[in-house]
Amino acid sequence: MNFKKLMIALPFLGWGIVTRAQSIPLDPTVRTGKLANGFTYFIRKNVEPQKRATLYLVVKAGSILEKDNQLGLAHFMEHMSFNGTKHFPKNELVEYLQRSGIRFGADLNAYTSFDETVYQLPIPTDNAELLKNGLQIMRDWAGEATLDPVEIDKERGVVIEEKRLRKGAGERLQAALYPFQTNNSRYSLRMPIGSEKVLTSFKKPDILSFYKDWYRPDLEAIIVVGDVDVAVIEKQVKALFSGMKNPAVSRPRTEYKASLLNRSRFLALTDRELSQVAVEIDYKTNSLPQGTKEQCRQNLLRNVCSQLLAGRLAELSKSPDAPVLNASGGYQPVIKGIDALSVEYTAKEGKVKEGFDFVYGALKQLKQFGFTGSEIERVKTAYLSQLEGLEREKDRQSSTDLADELKRHFLNKEPAPGIAYELGLVKQLLPGITAELIRKEIGSLISDKNRDVVITGPESKKAVLPTESTINSWIAALDQKSDLPYADKAASGGILSQAPVAGKVVSESKDESLGIITWKLSNGAKVVLKPTTYKNDEILFNAFSPGGTSLYSDKDFQSAANAAGLVAASGLGEHDYLSLPKLLTGKQVGVQPAIGERSEGFSGASSKADLKTAMELLYSFFTEPRKDSAVYNMIISHSSEAIAGRYSSPQAVFQDTVAGVLSNYNVRRTGPSLDKIRSISLDRAFEIYKERFADAGDFTFVFAGSFTPEEIRPLVEQYIASLPGGGVSEKARDPGIRMPSGNIRKTVYAGSEDKATVVMLYHGDFVFSPEETTRLSALKDVVQFRMVERLREQEGGAYAPSVSFAREHDSSDRYQITISFGCAPANVDKLIAAAKEEIQKIKTSGGVSADDLQKFKAEESRQLELSLQSNGYWLSYLTTKLQNGEDTHSILGQQQRIAGVGAAEIQAAAKQYLTEDLLEFVLVPKK
Repeated sequence: MNFKKLMIALPFLGWGIVTRAQSIPLDPTVRTGKLANGFTYFIRKNVEPQKRATLYLVVKAGSILEKDNQLGLAHFMEHMSFNGTKHFPKNELVEYLQRSGIRFGADLNAYTSFDETVYQLPIPTDNAELLKNGLQIMRDWAGEATLDPVEIDKERGVVIEEKRLRKGAGERLQAALYPFQTNNSRYSLRMPIGSEKVLTSFKKPDILSFYKDWYRPDLEAIIVVGDVDVAVIEKQVKALFSGMKNPAVSRPRTEYKASLLNRSRFLALTDRELSQVAVEIDYKTNSLPQGTKEQCRQNLLRNVCSQLLAGRLAELSKSPDAPVLNASGGYQPVIKGIDALSVEYTAKEGKVKEGFDFVYGALKQLKQFGFTGSEIERVKTAYLSQLEGLEREKDRQSSTDLADELKRHFLNKEPAPGIAYELGLVKQLLPGITAELIRKEIGSLISDKNRDVVITGPESKKAVLPTESTINSWIAALDQKSDLPYADKAASGGILSQAPVAGKVVSESKDESLGIITWKLSNGAKVVLKPTTYKNDEILFNAFSPGGTSLYSDKDFQSAANAAGLVAASGLGEHDYLSLPKLLTGKQVGVQPAIGERSEGFSGASSKADLKTAMELLYSFFTEPRKDSAVYNMIISHSSEAIAGRYSSPQAVFQDTVAGVLSNYNVRRTGPSLDKIRSISLDRAFEIYKERFADAGDFTFVFAGSFTPEEIRPLVEQYIASLPGGGVSEKARDPGIRMPSGNIRKTVYAGSEDKATVVMLYHGDFVFSPEETTRLSALKDVVQFRMVERLREQEGGAYAPSVSFAREHDSSDRYQITISFGCAPANVDKLIAAAKEEIQKIKTSGGVSADDLQKFKAEESRQLELSLQSNGYWLSYLTTKLQNGEDTHSILGQQQRIAGVGAAEIQAAAKQYLTEDLLEFVLVPKK
């Protein structure tokens, strides 16, 4: 139902919002050019992250260009580019890059859409040879794929499995809905995943024809953004790509677009796996032309309208008596040539008509009266605030974000002048976006000329869903009603009614090796500071205290587990759930309380300017939590309706089965149910929340980001040291939940699609140490390499086998190594056996190859380099170590530990940890 799920959406603040005019200059820091053969290049120096570059090869060719005998071959060609090129035969390309520290899938990747194919390669730049080879790989992708018939046949199974993963209610609905949404244009006949008939039967000449027709220099560009010497890269690009030739006779690259039908339409769809009725109303319109200042203003106007509509519907749907579970809307692209003002809602049980009256009535009110001045002011303020936040980080933007902007510039002529220019233009135009202009624009968009109404729901409700004539009668009746203007309730005052009396920092210690400072506060709380320069304007923080839900009985567990969520949804102090967000308009800030199994605490983020606001929110969550029975009733009602249809979803059935087995069906870990929801008491939840946050004396607060100790100290003393504290010292209790031992297999029969899901879980106790954790991580990576090689490349039976390692810590340490993949039901036993065979090989002498070891070390080492440049990583690392009482200095020796891992150690770890205590879970369709 959501267009954003069906295509790549325009960026929230990109130049699709503003202008694509030739008069808008390209960012002067970008070196660009076009070679004699038409090949285009963009090169930009950027040092975020350091010693890295993002390389894109962008091809203006996608599935829209396929002939009828090529359905799916644009996407298949993307796969084949990783399966043999001139300089990297067969799968040597992936192997080479993995040995260089580049992760397949996570770093090295590509995508194919209707109109383009894009290859992306993040690569280290501190190795000149590696960077040079990265450019060579781009050159190979641009026109030197070998398309070996043996490799084509091996890849068929992989692509079929990728297609299989999409099967389910969403795919069935999309197949029926997409021709309708795209106005029966060519796009509805060219879904990138293609036709299974073509994928299983095409011959090399079919895909070679597509490759030769469309992978040509006048349709291609390379983008290099990163820590590079621009002049050197430009010279290398010219040397590599100038020799490419276009075909003697080039096929015209037709620009396909969808057209409006100039009539209203209706569509109703049902599916056995849907649980609720949803309605979407789309008012389609031609995409706006762009290129002049007036067109820039018009695009900005529509974006403002979009945000205003989203805000109005979000507020309306929060009303306790609203007949909808949720309602949302906005202006968005549908397909090339068509945009739409769209609204959608999920109806409460038995209230489809009431929901339609509610949402359509809101649209009718907007058409007549537009938006209030306070709503408009909030949107403008938030809009500018986000742009200003981006401008403050202009020299800390990620290379990937900048490369994405240049990609859109090449593909869609979307200007990329840089954030400073964009901010200046928006500041110039935004004051002219008046209330009357907005009213006229929203009124022109809400028109029955190109209105589509789509209803989706459970198959069991097919007979009672409204028909087109019913919908038209509802609309006619609503159009006859008179409306009153909307009354917006503006927020006033501050977060706190009065400032707290400040406490003190009573002691300080410094750790020069980690660059952290620790303060002990007068109320007993501890504050750990990690000042950094990774971002110009980013401050992140966590807080934790031992206890959590572990301190409460099973009877109170649901109230305890949901207490923080209920409080956070209710507002704070004098400000209810509607007024608090308005009070924070334009502020880059967020604070969220949480009560977990073993601890309670907070997570938060802010800009430097808004850190005081974040501290006020933190103080208020401790001292002025708000209890709102209307919010509680709404959440319980919505949750109960959502859970009622949960088991129409095969994945939900499977997930709950897995959770039940893993926890020995302990009520604290099993899936949601109506009984659990109904056991939540507002009074008890609020009481538990206040208990958990009554005393800050055993809390630890961790800050990482762009601040100095001198800047943050007055705020810490004012809002953290002033909290009640010093009276308690708690410890979490071990809930005693353990996974079952032995070899257990559980098969779940649910759904009807020809697809299966497999989860293989090894688990047990281990003695924690940084060395042992590194060894387990190495084992996990080696198993991952083997699963991809065996299940994907050799067997062609799984698209994306995944291996994960997790550690659970309470009274002891336990590990989990999980292998998961999707496949055909007929291949489940075969692929499980293949996975076990690979595990056994790792355990044998010589089972860990030199390539396995090199790939692990390169990937882990390179990833650690990147992580250490991230505020988020440091916050997570310090929080985890402090919470578990572990040595925070272990990170200092991690590169040495990675380098020191040997094949024999990984083999020993396999023998120790990949034991017969294996839990197998399989989801297959009902017989």
